[in-house]
Amino acid sequence: MKAVTWQGRRKIEVVTVPDPRIVDPTDAVIKVTTTGLCGSDLHLYEVLGPFLDAGDVLGHEPMGVVAEVGHEARELKAGDRVVVPFNVSCGTCFMCRRGLHSQCETTQVHEHGSGASLFGYTKLYGQVPGGQAEYLRVPFADTLPIRVPEGPSDERFVYLSDVLPTAWQAVVYADVPPGGSVAVLGLGPIGDMCTRVAAHRGAGQVIGIDLVPERLARAAGRGVQIYDLNQYGDQLVDAVRDATDGRGPDSVIDAVGMEAHGSAGAKAAQTATGLLPDALASALMQKAGVDKLGALKLAIELVRRGGTISLSGVYGGAADPLPLLTMFDKQIQLRMGQANVHRWVDDLLPLLTDGDPLGVEGFATHHLPLDEAPRAYADFQKKRDNMVKVLFHPDNRAAAA
Repeated sequence: MKAVTWQGRRKIEVVTVPDPRIVDPTDAVIKVTTTGLCGSDLHLYEVLGPFLDAGDVLGHEPMGVVAEVGHEARELKAGDRVVVPFNVSCGTCFMCRRGLHSQCETTQVHEHGSGASLFGYTKLYGQVPGGQAEYLRVPFADTLPIRVPEGPSDERFVYLSDVLPTAWQAVVYADVPPGGSVAVLGLGPIGDMCTRVAAHRGAGQVIGIDLVPERLARAAGRGVQIYDLNQYGDQLVDAVRDATDGRGPDSVIDAVGMEAHGSAGAKAAQTATGLLPDALASALMQKAGVDKLGALKLAIELVRRGGTISLSGVYGGAADPLPLLTMFDKQIQLRMGQANVHRWVDDLLPLLTDGDPLGVEGFATHHLPLDEAPRAYADFQKKRDNMVKVLFHPDNRAAAA
């Protein structure tokens, strides 16, 4: 089959790899019909190379049709239409039963002290082959895939794999008071969806901050109060406070993560680490790695005293300095973590089958065949061609999408 593979820093190739097969009797194999390119994939493209091997299959936002199931699978059958969550979670362990599927005890990566395995996401998370491919092996066939109805397009449901539950959890964790204010840092796919979820859940004032004109315009078109970081610069915090009764927003969501703009020193450290041999680089990152913390520091400065910060952007540093004096003095609450996909399915699925209040139809800016993945990764990282969200179609039906 064809698959999108990592071959080196900023080097993505579509190559032929062996077809996946049933390994455990509770497995399924799905034929992928649509699969997303996530902002988190860019961390693999740029920063996390020391934890990848050439040929690793990428991607963690797939959906498709079940092609085959193991003989012990009871709930799933060939022909079922499913979305596959990015967490590889068993659904039955202590953590999964408590709605913490990203901490699944069955698939935790003990070698690296990590939580649940993830599809297509480095040795740190199990080195499980990903879903930017024609076919995908899916463990726990009866408890992991999310069955969805026939009829609506794939775009109605594919975001259940990551974008929707990640944004929903980010807003829940932000604990926006009814009618309160929330600022979202970064208006890529997750940040954009966070603004939609926040408004849907009753936020009275939704603020979006970015520096890409097309992303700002897209959010403004749905009623978000936008601030262009390029325009406001050092005056941004004062401007947002002025718009929120002089206090700052009740809640701030950081949807940017480790590769925020700014912090030349951290960028230099990340670049230098990427040039080291993998064994040395991975050890250094796990012990002394640093992130570019511009977005997180902005969130700490922006949020009102007694407010809440929710982190959905991925951070990977082990030695990041935080302004704990400020955080303690402002009595900031902080919540974070990978989304627990299955925990939010019951909240989200009705929003996809009864109207489209979050605007998932048309959320993608680009529909592409799998063969165009190398160009898409490069354009997405450079924010070219008005690219916000990419969906790949392995059967090359992009023109009809």
